[in-house]
Amino acid sequence: MSDAIDASVLERVERLRRGGRPRVLDLFSGCGGLSLGFYSEGFTISAAVEFDRDAAASHGANFHPGDIRHARPRDITKLTPEGLVEELDLGSVDTAIDVLVGGPPCQAFARVGRPKLREVAEHPQAFRLDARARLYLEYLKFVHAFRPLALVMENVPDVLNHAGQNVAEETREFLESIGYVARYTLLNAAFYGVPQMRERMILIAVRRELGVDVAFPSPTHFMELPTGYAGSRQVALKLLKGSNLSGGAQGYVAAASPHEGLRPAVTAAHALADLPAITEHLQGKLRRGVRRFDRLARYPSSPATEYARLMREWPSFENPVGVSDHVIRYLPRDWKLFARLRPGDQYPEAHAVAVGMFEEALRMLETETGVVPRVGSEEWEALRASIVPPYDTGKFPNKWRKMEPNLPARTLMAHLGKDSYSHIHYDSAQARTISVREAARLQSFPDGFVFCGAMNAAFRQVGNAVPPLLARAVAGEISKTLEKAVGCRHPRQNQVGPNVDDETSSYTHRPAHA
Repeated sequence: MSDAIDASVLERVERLRRGGRPRVLDLFSGCGGLSLGFYSEGFTISAAVEFDRDAAASHGANFHPGDIRHARPRDITKLTPEGLVEELDLGSVDTAIDVLVGGPPCQAFARVGRPKLREVAEHPQAFRLDARARLYLEYLKFVHAFRPLALVMENVPDVLNHAGQNVAEETREFLESIGYVARYTLLNAAFYGVPQMRERMILIAVRRELGVDVAFPSPTHFMELPTGYAGSRQVALKLLKGSNLSGGAQGYVAAASPHEGLRPAVTAAHALADLPAITEHLQGKLRRGVRRFDRLARYPSSPATEYARLMREWPSFENPVGVSDHVIRYLPRDWKLFARLRPGDQYPEAHAVAVGMFEEALRMLETETGVVPRVGSEEWEALRASIVPPYDTGKFPNKWRKMEPNLPARTLMAHLGKDSYSHIHYDSAQARTISVREAARLQSFPDGFVFCGAMNAAFRQVGNAVPPLLARAVAGEISKTLEKAVGCRHPRQNQVGPNVDDETSSYTHRPAHA
């Protein structure tokens, strides 16, 4: 550790040396994906800041059950660090927090959102004017106030080239100017045991006084990323290394690559096959309306995979009986179509199959009645609309996708809160989109993790979250970094997941919420 050390840093280091658990503040916390990862590595989740009412309630219910103060939504643009520590009785801002984590909203950074923002604002660079794109500055305001020993910032890969800005590099420069060593990289969740291909930018920083460098987790699982994912990563890196980017890329570190000697990636079938089948919609028993989590769906069998066992047995989040948020959308037009799709089919294939189904319906009508509606007539249009989705195949090629059972799922988006066509269940006998609990499984949330609100709100929370197992891998590196700096290990009884050096090891955790 450096000889020149800030008094508040020294006080927190001494606390850790005496056996205290590192305390985490989670900004833009959502329901708590990052928090769960850190909690599972032995960190205490001291506080969170989240604007969305349902997500804030979920975070409070999971990490501070019974304490309503932790379930309140908070607007970070109207909140001061001093006000937060006073409201939650955290002590002094200087010494209340050891680790600060968070993912400022990514919508304005992501390329997928730019056309819509341009359209709404009628400005070719509208995405740069979106206030959400500047919320990362609020994150830095809290960093400057709390001066944590370590911090993590998570976001979409596009922050590496946001309208010619390398937001990660700008963040690194600021952090280094106030006493941190900071680095950033790209990590794919599938390489860390998550049954989902989800690429994220992860920035880690540690106080310079600690005398340690930043490290990123090594992959624990292997797969060959599909062309689209591998290509997107290469595009991000190509743009990152381009000389036209303001700020350059001095802080970028290439993460370790997975290799075939590692465990195979966890697949969608590994993650979902033990959950109860849903077929009531095919029997006419599902109706339109709000879906609440008021009915238990019992597990039909014992978990068949290590991943399913983890989802049921994650201590402090155990669920040995069944799930109550295993609910789906009401999509009666498309259930028969879902059944006919092949794994990997996207919207163009779905549209073609639907057109074929429409033609079958016309032939059946002719057989039964001897009459075929005139093309373009009201009856013809009504029949077609009841079978064929209306979206342009050129504009929405990726709107639909039937999952492949033998691969991790594609990236879950917050748009799950509006529709779930991007994740149609691979089981044709169930002919449906995924349930809330299945989405949570694909993000690596354990079955005992509570989502507040109804179905749409829960889908949105899941889609916005950082996968807990990816967060846990990052937390493990932060833990080792702090241990190296402090000179001793902090208690880690609630570590989750297999020891990556021993594939036969069991999952171990601490027994209760802190």
